[in-house]
Amino acid sequence: MELNRFLSRCPLVAILRGIQPHEVEPVAATLEARGIAIIEVPLNSPEPLESIARLARGFGDRLLIGAGTVMTAEQVAAIAEAGGRLIVTPHADPVVVRAAKRHGLLAVPGFFTPAEAFAMLAAGADALKLFPAEGGSPAMLRALRAVLPSGTAVLPVGGIDASNILAWRTAGAAGFGIGSSIYKPGDSPEIVDAKAQALVAALA
Repeated sequence: MELNRFLSRCPLVAILRGIQPHEVEPVAATLEARGIAIIEVPLNSPEPLESIARLARGFGDRLLIGAGTVMTAEQVAAIAEAGGRLIVTPHADPVVVRAAKRHGLLAVPGFFTPAEAFAMLAAGADALKLFPAEGGSPAMLRALRAVLPSGTAVLPVGGIDASNILAWRTAGAAGFGIGSSIYKPGDSPEIVDAKAQALVAALA
C-alpha cells in the first residue's frame, strides 16, 4: 500500500497547523532533509489549499502531501484539485472516507473506540488515526491491535513528542501525527529542523 511505503521511510507525519503559504516550501525542504516523507496541512490553517498546491508542485513527486481536519466531501474534492493525495479527519465519518476513495486519495480517519475503528475500515480507510492519543495510552493501542485486522496501520495523534514516542512505537503504532512538537505557527525552518532532529533521534 502506498501509505506504508511513505511510513516505512519515516513514520512521522508533520502536521503544519497554522502555516502560511509563503512559509511552506522552506519548512517542507527542512523536513525532507530530515527524512520526513509525509506532510499534512490542516484546513483550519490560513489559505490551506494554496499551501497544499505549493507543496504538491514542489515536493509531490517525492513526498506524500495531504490535508488534515477534513470534514466534508466537498473539501475532499478541493484538496484533490489542489494536488493533495492524503485526507486526514479528526472524526470517524464514512462519508469523507468514501469521498477520498472516489477521488483516488488515501484516507486516514480519526477514531477513538473499536466500533469507530471497524466502521472506518468498512468504509475503506487506508489507516486509522487514534485521536486524541493523549486521552488513551500505549496499552490501549496494544489491546486494539489484538482485535483489528492484521496489518491495520494505526497512527496516534495528539500529545506525541520525543518523550513518549518510543512507548507508542513499542505498542505497535505504524506512524505518528506530530503537531506542535514539530511545528508551531511562526516557527522558522531552523526551529523546525531542531524539533525534527529530536523526534527522529527519539525514534532511533
